[in-house]
Amino acid sequence: MSLPGAGEPGILKVAVDCPLRAVLDYLPPDGTSAPALPVGARVRVPMGRRSAVGMIVGHAQCSTLPAERLRRVSELLDAQPLLDPGLVALLQWTASYYHHPPGEVMAAALPAALRAGQSAWAQQSWLLATAAGMAAAAGGEPARAPRQRALLDRLAGAPEGLCTEALDAQQPGWREAARALERRGWVQSRRRDAAGRAPGPSPDATPPAAAPELSDAQRHAVDTVDAESGRYAAFLLQGATGSGKTEVYLRLVARALERRRGALVLVPEIGLTPQLLGRFRARLPVPIAVLHSGLSDGERLAAWRSARAGLSPVVIGTRSAVFAPVANLGLIVVDEEHDSSYKQQEGGCRYSARDVAVRRAQQAGVPIVLGSATPALESLHNARLGRYRQLPLPRRSDQAAAPRIALVDLRAHAVHQGLAGPVTQAIARHLDSDGQVLVYLNRRGYAPTLLCTSCGWIAPCTECDARLTVHRSAAQLRCHICGAVQALPERCGRCGFAVRPVGQGTERVAETLAAMFPQAPLVRLDRDTARDAGDIERVMNALLDGSARILVGTQMVTKGHHFPGVSLVAVINADQGLFSTDFRAAERLAQTIVQVAGRAGRGARAGEVLIQTEYPEHPLLQSLIAGGYEAFASGALEERAAARWPPFTRLALIRASGRDATAAMDFLRHARDCAGAAPATAAPATAAPATRLLGPVPAAMERRAGRHHAQLLIEHAGRSELHRFLEAWLPEVDKLPEARRVRWALDVDPLDIQ
Repeated sequence: MSLPGAGEPGILKVAVDCPLRAVLDYLPPDGTSAPALPVGARVRVPMGRRSAVGMIVGHAQCSTLPAERLRRVSELLDAQPLLDPGLVALLQWTASYYHHPPGEVMAAALPAALRAGQSAWAQQSWLLATAAGMAAAAGGEPARAPRQRALLDRLAGAPEGLCTEALDAQQPGWREAARALERRGWVQSRRRDAAGRAPGPSPDATPPAAAPELSDAQRHAVDTVDAESGRYAAFLLQGATGSGKTEVYLRLVARALERRRGALVLVPEIGLTPQLLGRFRARLPVPIAVLHSGLSDGERLAAWRSARAGLSPVVIGTRSAVFAPVANLGLIVVDEEHDSSYKQQEGGCRYSARDVAVRRAQQAGVPIVLGSATPALESLHNARLGRYRQLPLPRRSDQAAAPRIALVDLRAHAVHQGLAGPVTQAIARHLDSDGQVLVYLNRRGYAPTLLCTSCGWIAPCTECDARLTVHRSAAQLRCHICGAVQALPERCGRCGFAVRPVGQGTERVAETLAAMFPQAPLVRLDRDTARDAGDIERVMNALLDGSARILVGTQMVTKGHHFPGVSLVAVINADQGLFSTDFRAAERLAQTIVQVAGRAGRGARAGEVLIQTEYPEHPLLQSLIAGGYEAFASGALEERAAARWPPFTRLALIRASGRDATAAMDFLRHARDCAGAAPATAAPATAAPATRLLGPVPAAMERRAGRHHAQLLIEHAGRSELHRFLEAWLPEVDKLPEARRVRWALDVDPLDIQ
């Protein structure tokens, strides 16, 4: 349908938070032209019998809908665009690349209050006199209430009103008088956008901390990246642990600020933000906005507004901060770029913040730095192809020598509560020499299994194909998959005999070490002890100030933390990822071992790393010991190329779940049947590569949270070809009757295909 006045766009393209894969067409409000409503502004629109908040993403001259079905926008919420054109384009690209409803992507990028239609600007309360109040003040009213009269006189002298913050300072106790005046209709309260202020240090700000001397490699990295300021370039900063990657980030952000440009710094988890934020605030004389999942809705909104207004030119945050509205963006940094936390795994759009950050840098024309001691194999492959420029950071000359890494064969040594003799002896030795010890076990709780010593019963989760984990201090059995909780029984529910916990979790290892080394204060860091960023920060401070001598933790302790006093790292169970069916398991295990080993010897004293294993001859462990992560990565890339796994092929995965065992599989079979793609067999060598659909198959853990899960894998050698296939295929999948009987989602570039 075309509208009168052809040549001028008359249709608004609006992305509404709903599961539709297309944007919706609306007419502008009566008396308003479509171009007067800017792209990036929010509008309130009718949708069915309700109203919804949407984002204008474009204008059009015509619509495919008939005129009688087009509805008008109800209200324009933003006179100016809430999001700049670059950010709107990035969100549209994200929706397109991950084949997710654009309205849901747009909504997820905004704080909850903005999704609900609140003002994008910080609001202030103002009090002003009404016309009746002005007349009353002129007549000397109210004559018998001096506090009310004083307030009314003050307001009468300020026709624009007074901010309540100013009244708090100038006339304490004014609120009771205001309520009385408001009942008489002489004053009224209003909310207005708060006035902005230019960014910069406050008058009483602490002078920035002195910067350390850069090594030659650090200086080269800073100068190389800085030379690309103002245009897109991607750099892979691969530095040994403790080599000073954070100092490189700081120098680059400082140079961006000197050019009056903003910077976006991404970290994988909130556990990294306290330490990193402390260093940035100590060195940079500007406000810094922080965005992560641990914030309240109000805190997130305040940080978002501050970044958008340019009051906080530096934004530090976790995955979702990749969409933060950084004013005048000049630099992007992705720390620990290999970390799987950058990938949205559950619910919503399953995007990779690292990959979206690269795209944002391309669109904005700014350099991006991807930093890691153990880069993802995809990033190393991009560096080999010349897409990224690799910047190595060797160990600094003022660092101790690289830690000594040794394997402890569990088959050859006595083991007590999961700790081999050589490990406990090394812990005693390092504690005696005033060192600190980090014990790593990626399994929280007291024990992974509760076993009946008579009939062999193992406590199961009733909702998952998983065993319940013993949490002894809480006297509970918990499922780490669905969150189900049961009381910890003393006897077997089947035969009545005694039950006992089998295996080790962090709680049990900490209990054992506390009994073995009572003179050494111990702290534990896992999801049970660290509920928020404050808990994590307290543990970090205990390690840094020396009040804790032993740290027992899960993967949370491996990610970029700086513990200069730690001289020994003990990896309790290195075998969990050696024989997994997931093709990425070996890469994850290698990264974890190298990362946790890097916590040792970061100060002046040399470190030691002991890795407990029942398979010391395993090629992965041997390659890490002999050649480090580089040797492992080189061999792993060769294996990936031979097996046609990423980064040498492109994958997408449809995950589906249903209440019964057949629903998900039936849906995926019908989805496969309507694909019209090549069968799941290798194509002849002379044939052009084809899209292959593999499956469907049940998930490795089929039953989770009371639902049965299955998956269908889509593979193609080329990225563009895969996306063309998905674009044509997904609308057909949406139409399947079976699609309405299951929950399903598409995962492009999946990290886990188990």
